[in-house]
Amino acid sequence: MSGGTAGVDVLTIGMSSETRMKVIGLAGWSGAGKTTLLSRVIPCLLGRGLRVSVIKHAHHEFDVDLPGKDSWVHRQSGATEVLVSSTRRWALMHELRGADEPRLPELLAKMAQVDLVVVEGFKREPVNKIEVYRAANGKPLLFPDDPRVVGIASDVAVATTLPVAHLDDIEDVAELMLRAAIPVDDVLASAPAEG
Repeated sequence: MSGGTAGVDVLTIGMSSETRMKVIGLAGWSGAGKTTLLSRVIPCLLGRGLRVSVIKHAHHEFDVDLPGKDSWVHRQSGATEVLVSSTRRWALMHELRGADEPRLPELLAKMAQVDLVVVEGFKREPVNKIEVYRAANGKPLLFPDDPRVVGIASDVAVATTLPVAHLDDIEDVAELMLRAAIPVDDVLASAPAEG
């Protein structure tokens, strides 16, 4: 993929706070380095003046609360939601209590307005994805079988017509993500109507 300052400027202007929020997915096998790559790309995007949020799908039970803390006690007592707030941050925990796991459009609708939401996981959801591929992982590429993969960040050359950026070229990866991002409204519109 060809980088360049002119392309970066256009993308930065195109993703200003006056435009609608956009979303891009990151996909890849466990161990491919999605989290590491994202931790390097986010500062690059921030440096372009963008506001970025992340939605991470967990495939197992997880908790962000500490047993014994007041908020944990409130959830254990049966509260559906517990919001914890301080001078530095706030967090809302919502217990599903047997309800279906929310789909990506429902979660995106809960997000504060930013320029770009990066989604890790939710592989069956209708969002463009950049595949993170590391040869040492020994796993096959996802893109031939996933039509939502629209670009690849890899540590090796990949035979494809899709745009490819090297994992260590953070500027190129950021540009690839911005070019492939779609409006959140498109994802929300693709959600099945509740009935």
